Amino acid sequence: MTTAPPSSVSLRPLFTLPVIVAALGYFVDVYDLLLFNIVRVPSLKDLGLSETAISLTGGQILNVQQAGLLLGGILWGILGDKRGRLSVLFGSIITYSLANIACGFVESPTTYALLRFVAGLGLAGELGAGITLVSEILPKELRGYGSSLVAGVGLLGAVVAYFTVTLFDWRTTYFIGGGLGLGLLILRVSVLESGMFRRVQQTGVSRGNFWALFSNSERLSRYIRCMGLAVPTYLVIGILATFANEFGKAMGIAEPIQPGQCVMFTYVGMVVGDLFSGPLSQWLKSRRQAIGLMMGLNFLFVGIYLFGGLSSADAFYAVCVGMGFSIGYIAMFLTVTAETFGTNLRATATTSVANNVRATTLLTIPAFQLLKPSLGVIGSAAVVAAVCFALGLWAVLTIDETFGKDLDYAE
Repeated sequence: MTTAPPSSVSLRPLFTLPVIVAALGYFVDVYDLLLFNIVRVPSLKDLGLSETAISLTGGQILNVQQAGLLLGGILWGILGDKRGRLSVLFGSIITYSLANIACGFVESPTTYALLRFVAGLGLAGELGAGITLVSEILPKELRGYGSSLVAGVGLLGAVVAYFTVTLFDWRTTYFIGGGLGLGLLILRVSVLESGMFRRVQQTGVSRGNFWALFSNSERLSRYIRCMGLAVPTYLVIGILATFANEFGKAMGIAEPIQPGQCVMFTYVGMVVGDLFSGPLSQWLKSRRQAIGLMMGLNFLFVGIYLFGGLSSADAFYAVCVGMGFSIGYIAMFLTVTAETFGTNLRATATTSVANNVRATTLLTIPAFQLLKPSLGVIGSAAVVAAVCFALGLWAVLTIDETFGKDLDYAE
């Protein structure tokens, strides 16, 4: 997308330290978040587990990490509104960086699970706090471009994680992830706090009250709609890419499909999609229309994936790139969330929504597994997809437009 902002608006704020650091922070976040998925089998095999135990224990450790994300999304969100956006960016990165370094020394599955919980807890704060800070410091004319820049750079972390694992043993990859985080911490020392937060801090208004999101029906409706926008995205990541080997077999593709490659190709598409969706929203002057178009494209690619009669691995991987491109509005939906809530609840809402959506796989994957015996791999995925897209369509049709909204207010 080549559309430029109005000539009277300088692009310089997009390349200031807070935006760059937020983008690099998301890069490290994605790298560390996906690392266990990529090294799950070799790491657990190295710890002496059998093939059956690797499947069972690996799933349990992943669920523990997801539980850390859920809890951390609430805790860091509240802290971000009570103590400031920077307190979250510092605290979260220290937490997950040290946890990842420690993962390189594990000798037992129990310790591994505990450290992945701590890592998940820390990783939960990165994206929400970063998007909140970027949304508050950038002029409203540049917020869409800012979200694209953060996401485009950040999602490359998945690609780098994949290739890092091919070059080094699994313990070294954890050391690299932790080292990247601690290096980023040095850059963050020079980042200033959001002016909007400092102003609301000087008032007597309640900040970071998580339960306030549920105590008012209109506010709760906004919160649920923000989550609904992104439910289809984690259908693609959590089921269609992660269990790609099962779909390849069900389609009769002769060459074995590698889930790791599917995840990598999906994230390559997401990088391009996120770089596209932000400028698209600026050109359309509408977040809703931009997300709606991307969601419609996602629906098309998921339909091709499930019912398009794919017959080769190359075609399969190409569709994964297409699905990744079409879900490249993850930072955009978080920008909508930040634009939907007042300064005193903005970090609480944005950070918790980010991790609630990630954790929808705790519902969609069991539903997919439960339906498989009766409907088969493709049929069960189609049912789950129908529910996800129904929620997404409802959200995009009913949520308020936030493009160009003044964010300097309290709930």
